[in-house]
Amino acid sequence: MTDDMFIESRPSIVFLGDSLTEDGRWAEWFPDRETQNLGVGGNTTDDVVARLDDVVALQPEVVVLLVGTNDLSTRKSVEHVVRNIEYVLVTLRRALPGARMLLQSIMPRGREFAARIQDANRHLRQFAPSVNVQYLDLWPTLALEDGELDPALSDDRLHLNDAGYERWLGELRPGLERLDDAPPMSRPITIIRNQG
Repeated sequence: MTDDMFIESRPSIVFLGDSLTEDGRWAEWFPDRETQNLGVGGNTTDDVVARLDDVVALQPEVVVLLVGTNDLSTRKSVEHVVRNIEYVLVTLRRALPGARMLLQSIMPRGREFAARIQDANRHLRQFAPSVNVQYLDLWPTLALEDGELDPALSDDRLHLNDAGYERWLGELRPGLERLDDAPPMSRPITIIRNQG
C-alpha cells in the first residue's frame, strides 16, 4: 500500500440514532467518507438495542451514536436511558473491538426536559471512557442558559433546522477529527460488574 492510498482511505462511519440522525445528510456532509445512516425516526434506546445486529453486520470502523430524547418524551426514567446506552456501547465494543466510537450527548429540547437530559448526560460522560468511547458534549453549542434548545436552531423545540445542523456539524467535524487521531482499538474491553 502506498502512502497516497493510506491517506485517501477513510473509515466507514455508521451514524446510529433517531430522527435527528435520520434527517442528517451525512454522505453530502462527509463526501470523503463512506457513510451509513442508521437513524430511524421515533427510535428510543430500546429500539437501538434491538438493532445492534444491523450495526455489527456492517463492520464499521467508526460508530457515531445519538439517542435518548424519545425515551424521555415517553416518560422512561433517566436510569433506563443511561442503562440502555451503556448496554449499546458495551455490546458494540465487544462485537467491534477495533472500532472507534463517538457518543454524543443527548441534545437539548424544550426546557422542561433540561434537568433530566443533563442528568443522563452526566452519567454518560462518566461512563464513556470505561469502554474507550469518546464523548462529544453538544449542550453548550445548542442550549440556552435555561436548557431550552436555541429556538434559532429548531422549529418545534426538538428537531433541528438547517441552522441547527450547521451548529451540530461545527462540533461534530472536529470531534471526528479527534477520533481519527486516537489510537486504534485492538482488543475487546472486558467490563467487570459487581454481582449481587
